Amino acid sequence: MLHLVLLLHLVSSEVVRVPLYPLKSARRSLIEFETSLENVQKVWFSRFSNVEPRPEYLKNYLDAQYYGDITIGTPPQTFSVVFDTGSSNLWVPSKHCSYFDIACLLHRKYDSSKSTTYVPNGTDFSIRYGTGSLSGFLSTDSLQLGSLGVKGQTFGEATKQPGLVFVMAKFDGILGMAYPSLAVGGVTPVFVNMIKQGVVDSPVFSFYLSRNITNVLGGELMIGGIDDKYYTGEINYVNLTEKSYWLFKMDNLTISDLSICTDGCQAIADTGTSMIAGPTDEVKQINQKLGATHLPGGIYTVSCDVINNLPSIDFVINGKHMTLEPTDYIMKVSKLGSEICLTGFIGMDLPRKKLWILGDVFIGKFYTIFDMGKNRVGFAKAVKPDSSYHHTKVYSPMLRLFPAQSIPKVAPKSPNGVFAFSKLLHDAN
Repeated sequence: MLHLVLLLHLVSSEVVRVPLYPLKSARRSLIEFETSLENVQKVWFSRFSNVEPRPEYLKNYLDAQYYGDITIGTPPQTFSVVFDTGSSNLWVPSKHCSYFDIACLLHRKYDSSKSTTYVPNGTDFSIRYGTGSLSGFLSTDSLQLGSLGVKGQTFGEATKQPGLVFVMAKFDGILGMAYPSLAVGGVTPVFVNMIKQGVVDSPVFSFYLSRNITNVLGGELMIGGIDDKYYTGEINYVNLTEKSYWLFKMDNLTISDLSICTDGCQAIADTGTSMIAGPTDEVKQINQKLGATHLPGGIYTVSCDVINNLPSIDFVINGKHMTLEPTDYIMKVSKLGSEICLTGFIGMDLPRKKLWILGDVFIGKFYTIFDMGKNRVGFAKAVKPDSSYHHTKVYSPMLRLFPAQSIPKVAPKSPNGVFAFSKLLHDAN
């Protein structure tokens, strides 16, 4: 995951490098243990002026989950988190989770009693996913992301994690990087705190995602700037239509002679969603053009023999065509020793009509810049990792059980003190 463009003169001591390992995705592991795609689908839904941009290297969980390490507390406690531009809260498993919470038992847990900088909060929080509610309570402590330190960061200690997804996940928690209006409990997001505390010189971060599963590094998140070594050509910037998600207008989407959202539609740049999600009927039209066969759960498959004959797909953003080739949007997965090719488009009807979620299938092709200072998103063609670059090898799973669904505003506090995080997009109207 990515970078924004400043002329970088990074000193090696200032660059945070986290080793990345080629691990199988949770979804792939399930499939290869003879779990059907249909069953897997059940768990899908649901600081200073002279500081330079800091890169945080991301693990590529077989082209599916991109995550890196942070530390919380003093002395530091390390957690692997997904950097998610589709939400705004940070949460990690808590030492106080139930013995019956398998996901918690299998991951690293925050222990406030071991931190001298811990400040109790205690407010309950809840985040609703397709398989149930992730819940816990809020706490405050120091946070370190590479060489960037944040004081007094409020985050969620998760005491209950629902469903099989979090059991299989290789990450411990999620670090949201969207706007404060999405944050549960009125919590200030990590990146916003970095800006307020002067930790970053520029209110910008960017993602480069390596889609080559043989690479040790899965990509890079650059905090405070961009890196021009990760893209070619010009950056295509588009202004946000609101400050919640990284939401912007998409002019059109075309495949062969088919044009979708010719009058314009809304799109979200979301690193926390693996695929590209859109209205069910329109995704169906795209997959029909690809000759794809529908499978339960809204996914589609094509013959692996026809990949090179499939058409390109254009996303028109700010008047410019951002093109995905078949090798960009077709994913391979193994099932019972056989290879299946899936399209990167999944149908999803959300309350906000004509909304598209541009996840890692799209961001893997285009270096993506998130500019909170100017409230805009930028896209530029990402460089290929090396000459052996090949199309994505795995059915990208599931940071999000309902891809890219997050609450747009802080929910009212319920009588019992729980902030409800509905994970449902609200209608702007």
